[in-house]
Amino acid sequence: MSLPKPVEGLTRRERGPLLDRFARAHTYLRLSVTDRCNYRCTYCMPASGLTWLKREDILSFEEIVRIVRALAAMGVRTVRLTGGEPTIRSGLPDLVSQLSEIDGIDDIAMTTNGHLFASRAQAFADAGLKRINVSLDTVDPDQFAAITRGGNLAKVLEAIDAAQAVGLGPVKINCVVVGGLNDEQVHEMVETFGPEVIVRFIEYMPFGGNDDRKKHVPASEIRARLAQRYTLEPTSRRSGYGPARNYRIVETGQVIGFISPMTEHFCEACNRLRLQADGHLRTCLSRDGTPSLRDVLRAGASDEEISRVLRGMVWQKVAGHEAHLETYRPFDGVMTSVGG
Repeated sequence: MSLPKPVEGLTRRERGPLLDRFARAHTYLRLSVTDRCNYRCTYCMPASGLTWLKREDILSFEEIVRIVRALAAMGVRTVRLTGGEPTIRSGLPDLVSQLSEIDGIDDIAMTTNGHLFASRAQAFADAGLKRINVSLDTVDPDQFAAITRGGNLAKVLEAIDAAQAVGLGPVKINCVVVGGLNDEQVHEMVETFGPEVIVRFIEYMPFGGNDDRKKHVPASEIRARLAQRYTLEPTSRRSGYGPARNYRIVETGQVIGFISPMTEHFCEACNRLRLQADGHLRTCLSRDGTPSLRDVLRAGASDEEISRVLRGMVWQKVAGHEAHLETYRPFDGVMTSVGG
């Protein structure tokens, strides 16, 4: 699996789509609104915990809206709220409402662990949220509590029901499969949910700040396990805006997805940017090296200057991560500060 090459003759644009040197147009923003999380998942966060950002170091709602407005003018159409755990951020429905009013933003979604979501589902729907992805790695209550270091599975299942009740669907379940941790749960994850829920299996990505060992279970292996019990039929295209390769279970009609950054590389089609809570724009999930947009804004930059800085950052985007290559390089940082 090779990485894409820069397109010969392509020059940096000052107008139009937000392109990098590989001619990839960027239409999708993952927006981390906090680095904090109320879970302590074993594969995501060091056992010793983390030092959280100070409140003044986190982008304000006003600053977030300015950045998203600039990105929308360059073609970004989808915003996904992430964290840490986004529902920890006070007043988040207000931000959803403000983002939904930005010209060009067509779709606002959220990835959540679900712990605090059920009681707020209606408020988020009223504000303009369209759908949620729920991070859920096992449906065994004891195993769930162990993986999350104290999480409550019942609250997550309640969140899924609440999202469906207020029309935030289809709900997608994000299950990170880690070898030796929860890989025996594959069948149980599928069988717990009906056709109205999409279960997606994600290969574990090694972050240097947590545990940089390769512990992923290849998507092909998970498909093979499921094929022993079900008939899997590939769908005609990838679903939505993401990299998932989807299959339909013929016997039940349920759709399942596979996101496989380690074994089925999809960097050549990457259309994503990741804005961290402290204002750093990750143009690639694996890299943490760009200057903070927070500092640019607080230095008094105009909207034109912000747009110029954004274009410069995206133009320097790398071809892709290198964790799948023989010259192995783990991802920078820890997942909770990146937002996935």
